[in-house]
This record gives sequence, C-alpha cells and structure tokens, in this order.
Amino acid sequence: MNMKLSFRWYGKDDPISLEYISQIPGMRSIVSAVYDVKPGEVWPEESLEAMKRECDENNLVFDVVESIPVHEDIKLGRGDVDKLLEVYCENIRRCAKYGVKCVTYNFMPVFDWTRTQLDKKAPDGSTSLVMYWDQMRGLDPLKDDIHLPGWDSSYTQDEVRELITAYGEIGEEGLWANLEKFLKKVIPVAEECGVRMAIHPDDPPYPIFGLPRIITCEENLDRFLSIVDSPANSLCLCTGSLGCAASNDVVEMVRKYAKRDRIAFMHIRNIKIMEDGSFEERAHLSSCGSLDVYEIVKALCENGFDGYVRPDHGRMIWGETGKPGYGLFDRALGATYINGLFEACEKSLTK
Repeated sequence: MNMKLSFRWYGKDDPISLEYISQIPGMRSIVSAVYDVKPGEVWPEESLEAMKRECDENNLVFDVVESIPVHEDIKLGRGDVDKLLEVYCENIRRCAKYGVKCVTYNFMPVFDWTRTQLDKKAPDGSTSLVMYWDQMRGLDPLKDDIHLPGWDSSYTQDEVRELITAYGEIGEEGLWANLEKFLKKVIPVAEECGVRMAIHPDDPPYPIFGLPRIITCEENLDRFLSIVDSPANSLCLCTGSLGCAASNDVVEMVRKYAKRDRIAFMHIRNIKIMEDGSFEERAHLSSCGSLDVYEIVKALCENGFDGYVRPDHGRMIWGETGKPGYGLFDRALGATYINGLFEACEKSLTK
C-alpha cells in the first residue's frame, strides 16, 4: 500500500507498549513527541534519539511528530515572538536529524480540543468522547471556574480568562496575521530539512466561548495553503474535527487537497452529528456515524495519496481502561478497517 499506517504513542507513560502496537497488521510508523518539555523550549536530542531507538527495536519507524506545540505568545503575536520562532525552527531541525518527516501542530487558541464528556456510555457498554451543547450552555469561562476535557490543566482560571480576553482583542484577522508570520518563518526551515508541516484543523471547527477559530472550512483551508504555496505547508486532515460541522463536505475536501498533494497526514475517525449540532465519537465503520469512511479512503487512493494515516480516537471497549480516546483495542480495530478499505480501493484502481 502507498499510504503509511501509523499509531499515536505517548512514550514511556503510555500504558500501551510498542510491542503491542507492532502486532497490528500493516503498522509502520509511530506518531509521538517529547512530552516533558514546555512549549517554547528546545527538545533534548537524547529524548528524540531514545524514541527513535525504541521504535527501531520494535520494527517501527519514528517519523511523525504530533505535535510541536505552538506557544500562545506566537499565536497572540506578543512577547519575544522572534525567539520563540527560533526555538520552534530548532525543534524542527532536531526532529529531522532523527528521521522525522512530518510534524503536526495546531493554531487553536488556548485549548487543543473541546468535549463535555470523555466517557459517555453507549447502549453496547462502550464509552467515547462527546460534545453536547446542552452541557455547554450557560458556561462562561470569564465568570465561572470551568474544567472541560481537553483544556490545558496547566493554566489557572485567571490565566484562561486573560488569554480569552487577549484573543478576543486580536480576533480572527489578528490570528491570521500571526499564523502568516509563523508560516513564513517555519516553512522554509521545514523545506530545508525535508519535513512536511501538517496543520490540524480546529476541534470543533467553530468558535467556542467567542475564541477565534480559523482552520475550520474549505475557504479557510484554501487561504491557509496560499500563504506559503509549498508541499511543506500542508494539512493534517482530521475527518472527525472537520466532520463535526455538517457544512463541511469531508469527502470533497479530501479529494481536492489530495489531488493537490497538500495532505501530509490523515486522521481517520467517525463521528455522529446530532440534530442540535452536538456530536459523539463513534466506531470507525461508516455505518456507525455521519461520515462515509469508504468514500474518504477512495478519494485518497484515486488521487495517489502516499502520506501518513492513523486511526484517530477510539472508543473504550472490552473493559479497557486508559487515556480516553487512546486505548489499544478500538484503535487497532480502526487500523484494520482502514487497511481493508485501502487494499480494496487500491486493487479496484489497478484492475
């Protein structure tokens, strides 16, 4: 197969071993990061070297980083931005030195993702991540102490309020301007290093608590890709993030950007959109949710996609406990399903 199947691994603290991951049929690459270094600091080479060595020992390739976090001051365009950008570029160089070919990141203000519950129980007994608007209504982070899943617990409530106010002042166009500065500094370094930068869409792809969100829809993805027109400036196209806005035609987006060779990394998962716009994460199978995973894979194959793919968030099934969304069992099922779709689609194209 042309695509490179990968699996997210959280390093030494991950309850799932590399040995177990290597037993998933067709598994090739490990997606990981240096998790004990704060945003804005340089990653130690010995950490990257150890990660590469452990993967090699388990017949896996450490060639995708998810992610190098972007410091809030870069997104806000304040403080010593130039120094922070230099550190970011140095981290790209160091990753490349140890074989990394793809670096994922996001430009989401304050929070990487927003859910209201991590363990919503389905009728079959499995649990998954959900976002229900009726649980969001009435919450105001400028007045209330809020601790939602996915929110960085390292921020105090006062820091969260200060950041939300600061982002409100720069708005969407301010965020775009700061993203442009980031890309014009970082992408030439990535090109030199043979690394593809892959931006992750906002999750969910619409404003939460008035925070600006810009990596949200086809129009904005076009605008993003045009800032630096290079294969090194690409997408991490997460079907579950873009797919939880019913206005996004995920299959068409996959087809369009794969044809232009601007997808470096695919996160494939399924979600079910509810009538009020709430959503539940579901099993990967097309019939379990709102997305046609077969058509997504077919669009990739028809346009010669040869980048990285990973099964994204899974349910917790079969009594497994661990990091919500990142258990072994359901993601392994997702990987096998994805393998089957790619094999069928690629074989049908060669007949």
